[in-house]
Formats: sequence, structure tokens, C-alpha cells
Amino acid sequence: MLLYCALHGLQRWKQRRHRSKMPLPVIIVGNLSVGGTGKTPLVIYLVNLLRSAGYQPAIITRGYGGSSHPSPILLNKDSLSAEVGDEPVLMARRTGVPVVVGSDRCLDVQYLFLHTDCDVVISDDGLQHYRLQADIEVAVVDGERQLGNGYCLPAGPLRETPKRLQQVDAVLLNNSVIDHAKKNQRLDHYPVKNLFSVLFIGDTLRALVNKKTRIKLKGLKGKTVHAVTGIGNPQRFYRSLEQAGLVLIKHSFPDHYIFKKEDLQFFDGRKIVMTEKDAVKCERFALDTMWCLPIDAQINPVFDQLIFDKLHSLQQQIKD
Repeated sequence: MLLYCALHGLQRWKQRRHRSKMPLPVIIVGNLSVGGTGKTPLVIYLVNLLRSAGYQPAIITRGYGGSSHPSPILLNKDSLSAEVGDEPVLMARRTGVPVVVGSDRCLDVQYLFLHTDCDVVISDDGLQHYRLQADIEVAVVDGERQLGNGYCLPAGPLRETPKRLQQVDAVLLNNSVIDHAKKNQRLDHYPVKNLFSVLFIGDTLRALVNKKTRIKLKGLKGKTVHAVTGIGNPQRFYRSLEQAGLVLIKHSFPDHYIFKKEDLQFFDGRKIVMTEKDAVKCERFALDTMWCLPIDAQINPVFDQLIFDKLHSLQQQIKD
């Protein structure tokens, strides 16, 4: 653990020495821990928030899970998850804004500046990409697992020490209601500014074959379905289905798993329910029994105003 922290600290120092100011404002959405914390729906939330205020946002992402990552590559309507990753395809479809995949985030921002009309960039992940100078940093923490044992890899789940949370502009605790009179015990040791609760809500299934077909989760109460996941934290997805009254036959695959048709052949006629991220990898062999659950983020409007205030301050600095 100490060796990992020392090496990471050295890498961070080296990257910061070569940091350069980006031509566009950059908002980073990241986390400290390995595994899923809900960054993708938060990125989508920020895109919609910024567009509602007249901004023209774009997204940069590493595109984990794809087989080919030319740097940078701008997604189009024909981009395949097997080539660029499942999350980039999902974000491009849900938002309609430019999404660039690449291993060098600084080059990705430069590409967007030169080839699109965007005026603010949202980086999906990147808290540990110190060569990219961020203007706003948002860290997402899982409401249940939180910081785990507080140790860095390999002794614990963290990529950086918990003190990193004290440097970001906002911390979002997902699927957890914050009681400010009694702060969360595991975050008490690392007091952070601007702590918010984010809820990920999904109550309507969408068909994979006919994307306009929808059914409410509550309409399947008491029904047995196959719940299929290839995500970092499947328990949150399973729990959302169980809370709606569904009876689950669970099929957990590794994070970013590339599904094959044979993986989902259950031959019993029951509905197959999966996350929206997994659905983009199954559309090429989708059946009428396959459904996904789109998720939307809900956050206190105070967080929205925080983002707007910081962007306004950046614009003022540019004018001055």
C-alpha cells in the first residue's frame, strides 16, 4: 500500500509539472475508488443542466472496454461499443452532444476546441489524470461502500488517499440521503466542502428491439425476470428491481463484459432486464424479451447553482 501511494504521488508530481491550461473550461467527474459509483448518469445530468442554461457541452472519456482507441476519436451514430466502449456510446445516444474517446485527455480537449462548437468540456473520469488542468472537480462516492477501509490499492479500494476529497469542488454521495445534523461516519475523518446527495432514479423499462416501447417497473411486480449485469457494482441495480417488487434470477458478469448471444439464451420466455450501459452491447442480437432500465440523476439545485457560479467566475476571469 505504501509503495502504491509513493509511486502514485511521484506520478502525480511528474504530470503536474507538464500541466497546461486548456482552451475550454473543463469539468471533471471522477471518483477515488475502483468499481462503479455512478459517474455516467452524473455526466449525462451535467450535460442536460448546462444545455438548459445555454451552454454547448461536450464529453471526453477513456472509453474503457473498447478494442480500439485512436486518440482522439469523435463518436458518430455508427460507433460500436466493441470499438469505443459501452459508456461512450451510451452517453452519445442519451445526450446527442459530441463525445470524444482517447487516452490523452489534453489532446481530446484540443480536438474538441478545433473541430466542434462546444464551450465547456465534461471529462468522464479523470481525477487522477493530473496533466489535465480541471476548472471544476466533482467526486462521486458510493453511498454504501463509501471509502471502504480508507486504504489505497492493493490493501483497499482507493486510487488515492481520502484527503483528495478535500481538494475537489463538490462531493456527491450517491443513493444516500445526507443528514447534515449527523454526518456520515466514514466521511467524518475527511471533512469535505459542498457535500451533496445524488439519487439515481429509474422506474420505466425500455425495449431493446423497439426503443419506443416502454413499461413501468411497477407493472411487473411479483413477476420473475432474468436480471443481467456487466457492471462494477451490480447490487445497486438488483436492489432497484427488487424494491419495485420484481423476483430476480441474477446473472452477474464482469465489469465491461462483452456479451454474446449465447450468454442470454435462457429459453423460458421470461423478460431479460439489464442496465442501459449493458444494453448498448446487446442490441446487435436483441430479442423481444430484452429490456433495459434507463437511470436519471436527481441532485439538490444548490449543486446546480454551484456549477453555474464557478463557470460564471471562469468567464469573468477570461474577460478580465
